[in-house]
Amino acid sequence: MTLAIIAAMHEELAAVLERMADERRERVAGRDFWVGHLGGRNVVAVLSGIGKVAAATTATLAIHRFGAQALLFTGVAGGLGEGVRVGDLVVATELLQHDMDASPVFPRHELPLYGVSRLRTDGAMSQRLLQAARSVAADAARVLGTDTLAAFGIGTPAVHDGLIISGDRFVSTSAESVALRRELPDALAVEMEGAAVAQVCHDHGLPLAVLRTISDRADDQAHVDFTAFVQEVARRYTVALVERYLAAGG
Repeated sequence: MTLAIIAAMHEELAAVLERMADERRERVAGRDFWVGHLGGRNVVAVLSGIGKVAAATTATLAIHRFGAQALLFTGVAGGLGEGVRVGDLVVATELLQHDMDASPVFPRHELPLYGVSRLRTDGAMSQRLLQAARSVAADAARVLGTDTLAAFGIGTPAVHDGLIISGDRFVSTSAESVALRRELPDALAVEMEGAAVAQVCHDHGLPLAVLRTISDRADDQAHVDFTAFVQEVARRYTVALVERYLAAGG
């Protein structure tokens, strides 16, 4: 079974490729897909692209061109839920497009002709990913280093599971965050791709697991050096998580 590892950030993809000693590149539709093996699994690794359309195209190509039978998505996100802090990890159990609005023909957030607004991730994959995330969080001092934890103000990283929401806008103001929390009070994190990949997997009947590293609180108080965070935190988290996920039979 071929697993597609879709990364949101170049640094995350590079970290995965460092572990794929036999990877070969195939360029399709302006995207570089890396085919090889990792943790004893057939793997195709690729950068998602930014936004829902780009991510959906990437996922569809991974399935049809490279035979992916399961998809694992990693990236960063803004924290929304109370207690979701910078450096925490969030595993999606459901994904929703917060900017989907075909009302009054369909209820707000509902996917037209699907009859649902929330798409669930695969239970077995997500449980293994959750276990891997808890293992990495408990070992954060070694995975990230104590200096990195201190530099980004990360104490003991927490692991959350629940709703992640996606939309084609970068949420970075307190007003937007407050509005999203009011509208979707159980949302833990917000990003720009996951729910689109979930729709592709739903259409193809394929399993999906999604993990996001919290890089900021998606509000006016964001103060983290994003580039440094991706390089020093998200990148290291991703490779550790993928390796532990695969070691657990993912």
